[in-house]
Amino acid sequence: MSILVVRHASAGTRLTEDGDDAERPLDRNGTLQAASIADAFTDRSVSTVLSSRAVRCQQTVSPLAQRAGLTVVVSAALFEGASLQAVRLVNGMAEADDGNETTVLCSHGDVVSEIVRSLALAGMRTRGDRGCAKGSVWELICSNGEVVEGHYHRAPSL
Repeated sequence: MSILVVRHASAGTRLTEDGDDAERPLDRNGTLQAASIADAFTDRSVSTVLSSRAVRCQQTVSPLAQRAGLTVVVSAALFEGASLQAVRLVNGMAEADDGNETTVLCSHGDVVSEIVRSLALAGMRTRGDRGCAKGSVWELICSNGEVVEGHYHRAPSL
């Protein structure tokens, strides 16, 4: 089983005045990044796509979900500030390893970085680059009920 942990694509500047920042959509570059993510992982057997309630997160993984014939499901565990819940979600998925399926999760920088940090402290091996750029993906490899390896995929260059 693998879990793709996606940081939402480019969405312009955080809203600072009135308005719910969770409603901020992807910008032009973010839309292109979302399409590139779908292209990069189109060969995967995706079984589930979960996302933060933030519009930008849902839009980031929507092209990949559509190609897999799936609907993006909103999870409170993936919203900003929910790092502990997100780590529990990932660990629970690893424990329930269902074979060769791929699960996709889309979240925010604080959550993605905490997932990776927690897994690394628990013994996850990483090779190559590390990061948490907008539109990037951490591919987590699960075996025997735990995440054993993580591979960082840079955000597509536009």
